[in-house]
Amino acid sequence: MDTTLDFRHRMQLTELMDEPCTRDQLRGCLRDVSRLNRWFLAYRPLFAWLNSFATVPQPLHILDVGCGNGDALRRVERWAAQRKLAVELTGLDINPDAVGIAAELRPPASRIRWIASDIFAYAPDRPLHIVMSTIFTHHLSDGDLVRFVAWMEQYATLGWFVNDLSRAVIPYHLLRIFSKLARLHPFVQHDGPVSIARAFVPEDWQRVCAAAGLGSRAVTIRPFTPARLCVARRKSP
Repeated sequence: MDTTLDFRHRMQLTELMDEPCTRDQLRGCLRDVSRLNRWFLAYRPLFAWLNSFATVPQPLHILDVGCGNGDALRRVERWAAQRKLAVELTGLDINPDAVGIAAELRPPASRIRWIASDIFAYAPDRPLHIVMSTIFTHHLSDGDLVRFVAWMEQYATLGWFVNDLSRAVIPYHLLRIFSKLARLHPFVQHDGPVSIARAFVPEDWQRVCAAAGLGSRAVTIRPFTPARLCVARRKSP
């Protein structure tokens, strides 16, 4: 075990997917990130939360920030279709190649909009009901995370949901070993454990939400196995 890593604090490490790379490299990386999310049931807490909105007025406009290859939002589209819910879905990512890959994977009947933009430069052209993100917030600095929470609070009229990793030593090493054994993309072998080292713990989220002007009762911070930490905000319609 690497004793040089201090999991009491977020680590300032670099992820390969955040560095310049080819679209093919990014495509392979995002493909295996999606595989990990499916294998470890990463979307389960998101849909448990979304189910509580099945009876609110429709259509629901849902924005996925840091959408990557769009796997999460395509799953939301299928979730809505199964329940015959009217939704407008927008996927946003700062990387134009990620947005291009998401568009490539879009089923012919899909109506998801894909937008390449920095979240802080994005001005929604229609009201947003729900903002969601999956494995995104650990890419932000502490200050930008406060800005992101404040942004979601400003624009999401019904609520927002953050689905990310939890910083802990055992999941770090387990994922490091598993990703090699599973022969995942080299970026994922590097970035997966690094993502855990960069992630937040509940105390971090409490400070961030307080800095964004939210009281402790306004949000729900809940861990999910394995190594997942979700932050939910539900507003009264």
